[in-house]
Amino acid sequence: MSVVIRLTRTGKKHSISYRVVATDKLAKRDGKFLEILGYWLPQGKKDTLNLKKDRIEYWISKGAQPSPTVKSLIATGTVERKKKPIKQNQPEQKSAQSNNPATQ
Repeated sequence: MSVVIRLTRTGKKHSISYRVVATDKLAKRDGKFLEILGYWLPQGKKDTLNLKKDRIEYWISKGAQPSPTVKSLIATGTVERKKKPIKQNQPEQKSAQSNNPATQ
């Protein structure tokens, strides 16, 4: 049994919260877990993070692998969120001469 440290989703539809848990690698995302290691509430500008560092170090010493998100939470206390690209409406100028090089 290989153990991973990852997030499980809890909370309501528009107020998401996550638990940091130690779980079997093959278990479902929100399935059975071995131990709760903390929680993360990513709500707006005031993220709340509470981790049991001693228990996380214990599981890592036993061979547990943290997920990339959990690794980021442990290292910095926050997660880098991906921003959606901004669409820029630029008018496209098409001319008949530039599209057909055979007519030149």
